[in-house]
Amino acid sequence: MIRRKSPPTPRSTDRVRIVGASISKWQIKVVLTVLGLGIMGLVLSYTKLIVDDLVENELRTVDLYAGLLARSAQEANDQELLFYLDRAYSSIHFPVVITDADEQPIYPYQQFLLNVSIDTTASVDVQRQQLLQLIAEMKQEYEPYEIVDPDGAVIQKIFYTNSAIVRRLRFMPFVEILVVTVFIFIGYLAFSTIRRSEESNIWVGMAKEAAHQLGTPLSSLLAWLEILRSSADNRDMVESTIGQMEEDVSRLNVIANRFSKIGSQPQRVELPLAPEIERVCRYFDTRLPNLGRRVVIERDLDPAAACMVSSDLFAWVLENLIKNATEAMDRKDGKIQIVLRPRPKGGVLILFSDNGKGMTAAERKMAFQPGYTTKRRGWGLGLSLSRRIIEEYHRGRLIIRDSQPGIGTTFQIEIP
Repeated sequence: MIRRKSPPTPRSTDRVRIVGASISKWQIKVVLTVLGLGIMGLVLSYTKLIVDDLVENELRTVDLYAGLLARSAQEANDQELLFYLDRAYSSIHFPVVITDADEQPIYPYQQFLLNVSIDTTASVDVQRQQLLQLIAEMKQEYEPYEIVDPDGAVIQKIFYTNSAIVRRLRFMPFVEILVVTVFIFIGYLAFSTIRRSEESNIWVGMAKEAAHQLGTPLSSLLAWLEILRSSADNRDMVESTIGQMEEDVSRLNVIANRFSKIGSQPQRVELPLAPEIERVCRYFDTRLPNLGRRVVIERDLDPAAACMVSSDLFAWVLENLIKNATEAMDRKDGKIQIVLRPRPKGGVLILFSDNGKGMTAAERKMAFQPGYTTKRRGWGLGLSLSRRIIEEYHRGRLIIRDSQPGIGTTFQIEIP
């Protein structure tokens, strides 16, 4: 009888880890939001400081200009005073309107305007109405400066408003925030689209990887069934085949167990790796011929080499490397060599070599990228998944030590 083991159910600790990851992502979003708001606040504050300085300079300029005008009314023949009045006039870059004591425009209007444009083709009454409206707007912003005669009577008033650059600077932070917000929104939509696409690819890739993992034991089971049908009268052959089928069913259970461990932290135990590697190699020794692969797996395993590993996940890495090597083999005398040695610093060193078609320098750079594959069939997850298992779950390293087109490839695994 073949005993089937039910796949392991997810543990509560796995759910806790997933919730913890969600909380972590939420906290990161909060931190980024707070930082973004802080940057906007700094931009607004800094721009306000600049605008306040410019307004203060303009007020001082108006004050100086008004004082010079008042003195010029009293000392009309002072050439030095007129010189400084002309210098002050040329330094004003904001709109100024000089009116009489009753706040009415003085005709001819152009002589009492500075940095103000009116429609000179219009009638005098139309120009007057335009100036009265402008004077009313200026008065709402700033109180006018008064020019008085020696007796203290008001003879003229100076109305002014902020320069164009100050008005633009006041709105600049809001324009910047709007542009940044639109940019962030577009970026969010783009990244969300990319993320959904990646998630879709990951799901499809995991389905492909599941089919890839299930392919070997299922193909073997079909082959064993054919052997059973053709050897029904040979009891020894039947019992041997049933034993092999039990191994394949057990292998299906192992595959289910592996996928259940994705996203959780697996338990690692101290194990000698020679028996683990031998078990995986022996499984493929009897099944590669049934799959039409003429590949010999040679091993040179030091029994003293041991380290902390998750047996199921470590076997998954070896199987991925063996499958990749056999599927990329384009010769009849295919050979895979596995060397296991202890590291001088502790842990193990594994060299996995094949005499397949090898990789170019460009292919080596892309080999571990998810989705990259040089095979007609495949999703390019085997090597990236293997590296993640070694580096994230075992704190080790998986690299391509050497690869030459037409000669073969050597992978190096180090586990501390």
